[in-house]
Amino acid sequence: MRIGIVCPYSWDVPGGVQFHIRDLAEYFIRLGHEVSVLAPADDDTPLPPYVVSAGRAVPVPYNGSVARLSFGFLSAARVRRWLHDGAFDVVHIHEPSSPSLGLLTCWAAQGPIVATFHTSNPRSRVMVAAYSILQAALEKISARIAVSEYARRTLVEHLGGDAVVIPNGVDVGFFAKAQPKPEWQGDTIGFMGRIDEPRKGLPVLMKALPRILAERPQTRLLVAGRGDEKEAVESLPEELRARVEFLGMVSDQDKARFLRSVDLYVAPNTGGESFGIILVEAMSAGAPVLASDLDAFAQVLDYGGAGELFANEDADALAEAAVRLLGDPARLAELRDRGRAHVRRFDWSTVGADILSVYETVTSGAAAVATADDDRGPGLRARLGLARD
Repeated sequence: MRIGIVCPYSWDVPGGVQFHIRDLAEYFIRLGHEVSVLAPADDDTPLPPYVVSAGRAVPVPYNGSVARLSFGFLSAARVRRWLHDGAFDVVHIHEPSSPSLGLLTCWAAQGPIVATFHTSNPRSRVMVAAYSILQAALEKISARIAVSEYARRTLVEHLGGDAVVIPNGVDVGFFAKAQPKPEWQGDTIGFMGRIDEPRKGLPVLMKALPRILAERPQTRLLVAGRGDEKEAVESLPEELRARVEFLGMVSDQDKARFLRSVDLYVAPNTGGESFGIILVEAMSAGAPVLASDLDAFAQVLDYGGAGELFANEDADALAEAAVRLLGDPARLAELRDRGRAHVRRFDWSTVGADILSVYETVTSGAAAVATADDDRGPGLRARLGLARD
């Protein structure tokens, strides 16, 4: 099958959607499919052979963060060229409602279109305001996927229609087989995310840290991610700042080793999360997880069955739970075992097969419409947005 995948966000700025698309593309390539990914990227960004650059992206405030998106006449021209050269059996667009390549592709593509919705934002003014612009493009979509029930709810409430829920995928074995790093072991709490993005929750964790260290002074906080490290520790008393170690951006290999090493992974995110891929990666690596009780996080953690939850933005609740868990090796071991069992449903062997099944459904439908058009003329095919190549 010839598969075209559209990434809305800049390939050179790591993020959950980009990682999902990368891993999905590589999963299908291993199965023998031909895959091309269209993504914004700076000119000097090294790209895998299956990624085609749609040009530089610009930073745009979106869904409580700053997304690097690509839009405009040049991007539209590159979308049309990519579609023409690819002659895809199916085009898979991620975040088609964002002002980026997905929307441009919706306008330009003919044939089967699958769309995945990642955003969970029940108060999206952007979606409400842009409804009339988006509707004509979204009507061309043959099948819709949401990465969680909360992303599906955002779609239904703001844009109408429905979607099948297929979660983000993870290469569980990659994380499970990683070797711990000795210098990251020993009463360590792990955090991974953009340091200077408040919704990732590092300020909540920093607020909880003095109480954690008061009861467990040997504990260290390891922080992986980009951002202003000095600003991140400004709220801490100076004598405690040495208990925080910043690792900067880490490679995929070191990410897995990081999650295999820490005694407890904490996800204090405060909102704007539709899934929680880092939680699945942490469980895959055998890290016990303590997370804020966001709806999406609660679902990923089986509502407390595979990881513990604390009240969102409550630093005292976070500190209390962390101290209790770090002092209870039996409970940590139980969470490791439960997490490892729970993440099997998120492995690419399951998630990729579900997505491929959607592709096969829409391409089979398109073939049936093509046969009907041969007998009935072009009207039916045109109305369904399945024009001939």
